[in-house]
Amino acid sequence: MSVAIHATEKPLLKVFSNDFTFSIPAYQRPYAWTTEEAGELLADLLSFLGDGSESVADANPYFLGSIVLIKSDDAPEADVVDGQQRLTTITILLAVLRSLANSESASEITEYIYQKGKRVAGIGDRYRLKLRERDEDFFRKYIQNAESLDDLLALNASLLTDSQKNIQANTRHLIEELKTIDEHKLEKFIQYLITRCFLVVVSTPDIDSAYRIFSVLNSRGLDLSLPDLLKSDIIGAISSSEQEKYTKIWEGEEEDLGRDTFKELFSHIRMIRRKAKLQETALKEFRNHIKPQKEPQKFIDDVLKPYSDALEIIKKANYGGHGEDAKVVNSLFRWLNQIDNFDWIPPAILYFSQNYHNPDKLRRFFTDLERLAAGLMILRADINARTSRYIRLLTAIENNADLYALDSPLQLTSDECDRIIKTLDGDLYLIYKISRYVLLRLDSALSDGAASHDHSVVTIEHVLPQNPKQDSIWLKCFPNEEERIQYVHRIGNLVLLSRKKNSEAQNYDFDKKKEKYFFSGTGISAFALTSQVLYQTEWTPEVINQRQETSLQSLKKVWRL
Repeated sequence: MSVAIHATEKPLLKVFSNDFTFSIPAYQRPYAWTTEEAGELLADLLSFLGDGSESVADANPYFLGSIVLIKSDDAPEADVVDGQQRLTTITILLAVLRSLANSESASEITEYIYQKGKRVAGIGDRYRLKLRERDEDFFRKYIQNAESLDDLLALNASLLTDSQKNIQANTRHLIEELKTIDEHKLEKFIQYLITRCFLVVVSTPDIDSAYRIFSVLNSRGLDLSLPDLLKSDIIGAISSSEQEKYTKIWEGEEEDLGRDTFKELFSHIRMIRRKAKLQETALKEFRNHIKPQKEPQKFIDDVLKPYSDALEIIKKANYGGHGEDAKVVNSLFRWLNQIDNFDWIPPAILYFSQNYHNPDKLRRFFTDLERLAAGLMILRADINARTSRYIRLLTAIENNADLYALDSPLQLTSDECDRIIKTLDGDLYLIYKISRYVLLRLDSALSDGAASHDHSVVTIEHVLPQNPKQDSIWLKCFPNEEERIQYVHRIGNLVLLSRKKNSEAQNYDFDKKKEKYFFSGTGISAFALTSQVLYQTEWTPEVINQRQETSLQSLKKVWRL
């Protein structure tokens, strides 16, 4: 049976009218437009209006895009499948214009925000747009009903949800931009917005048809992420009696992780479930292979929530287990988060979600995962080699294989260990992507793991300068240039500083460099690696060689090389 689909271009005066009562379904994502999107919309509208010298009727019309609704022909009630961000931002803009306009215009603008009730007839106010339950009362109180927006602007943003923060920030931004416009142009702008700005309203009474339209529109590049598209599939497949429950779980996890990390989560879920490089679009792979819409509640309960919780703990390094094991696990999380790729995260999520209540197992696994991730980084393994290795590890975890056997994908091979040692014993400084990590790891080992550096700036400095001056004492200790070059970039000659480099200080002679450059403001270096240098009376090839050997032995012990 065919389903009626209507698509009609309408000016805002017909969109925000008695013909429509828009509701944002519970499964929709929170209001996410920031001042960037709201500001861009306003700038475009003002640009199309021009300087206001011509009549509004002659001004170029402005196309606001399309909205997709589930709506029957004989009733105004409409669920918004796509278009929440625009409808909400336009309502905020109308409220701002109402607050700035003269009383006559303000009264007329109110009609586009809500239909006033009739007390005698017992009819209450009917709002043109109803947000999700979490934000509905907030939006009604501070935007739709408010004659003044001062109460909204006075709220403490730290106490608001992300969507409420966006509502407050966009309101403030629009007020700041529009209050500079003179009254005559403001009146023209109001008229232009209502009469010359258009939306294409796509409506169908059938939920499946609405989702199909939504997916087609948004898989072609409109501003929605993979989780947004999947959310419509997954929540839409849940019975209406349970949609609100699972929407709250979904949005709670998104809020806990933050929108960007929540998007990242889905790439990790895809890897855990598919164990293969991306071969189609991520959306197609989810729909065709992972198929979360088949058992939506099970996907949210058994995959989305535990994996999201695991990722949050791993990212924040706040595992709540008791004792020394939990402390070590969190330390390992902090190290892993400094690895220069994210390929290690899917096996980390999978193993953690399976062994959350066993800190001893977590300690052993993440000790070896950090060893593997650091080893592959030091070897500069390319993305194909890393992906292949971690896919094998995912399979081993799922099959309950012995992860600590010599042939386990979690374990470095003897050849890999040899090549890692060779790299560490070479010109480490020249491989900057790994040198900082290796030196911080070494520094932690030298302080028995007690070092927990949280400096905004960490730089690597040479003790023996890269380019000593001709009259420098350095050239007396290292007269042979070829020999000097062999020492300069090795671990034994490198230290860490919690400050930016000073090009002049880099070439100081050894005693002056110790006094002026290596000491911190408290008189003691923040790094054990650097403090060692302060106790040396001279800096010679023998000192560097000894320090090189000691450093290598420490790193061999850390990573069992």
